[in-house]
Amino acid sequence: MGKFTQSVRRIVQDVKDEGTMSGLSREEVIEINERLILFRVRLEASYETAKQALNALITKYSDSKSQRNIFHRYPMLKVMIKEVIKLETQYWTLVEIPKQEKQETVPAFVMRACSIMEKTQKSEQKTPQKLTEEAAEKKERLERLDPMTTSQIEHENTQMINDLYRLLKKYQGLRNLIRELKAEYSSSKMYPMIPRYQILKGLIKDILHDPSYMDVRYEGSAEEKRTETD
Repeated sequence: MGKFTQSVRRIVQDVKDEGTMSGLSREEVIEINERLILFRVRLEASYETAKQALNALITKYSDSKSQRNIFHRYPMLKVMIKEVIKLETQYWTLVEIPKQEKQETVPAFVMRACSIMEKTQKSEQKTPQKLTEEAAEKKERLERLDPMTTSQIEHENTQMINDLYRLLKKYQGLRNLIRELKAEYSSSKMYPMIPRYQILKGLIKDILHDPSYMDVRYEGSAEEKRTETD
């Protein structure tokens, strides 16, 4: 091996081992990368669950229009709404996301949301098989980072944080719609059938025309979009 090649390899290794512009060590940057990837997996799953639930609601509402008898359609509306709002009672289905503080930066907000998700996951029971699978997946992720410089990993972290921030905002929009639907549905119980029937129709149509839902209604899955850009 020539001296020039040896020198290049030493330089590359020095770059990999050195700290970053943020002052974090390579180990710390890798740890953040691992946390962000796991957070992305969980957030994407929750986002898709919320989006698919609302898509199903709109589809069922459209299909129900063929039922002209309101005495038959009324219970159909109740059932389709309850299928969506039950997600709010299933704490394991949708991750809880905090509100962004007024002066909070994008990285700080994303990492705080990540920490909250991690705390809820610690209480989850996992089978030995699941733990083995997760260990193997983590090993693969770490091996992928091995040839990368610390700066490259940090750049990837920055990109992930920005992508997660956009996804968090879209997810929060859908969660707010589901929460509002649950509250309004509960409040509508005080009305007799005929006026309540009109209220339930209005609740569904409000979601259909809400910007938070309209922006994501026809998009592909989060995983599909990420694959296209990778």
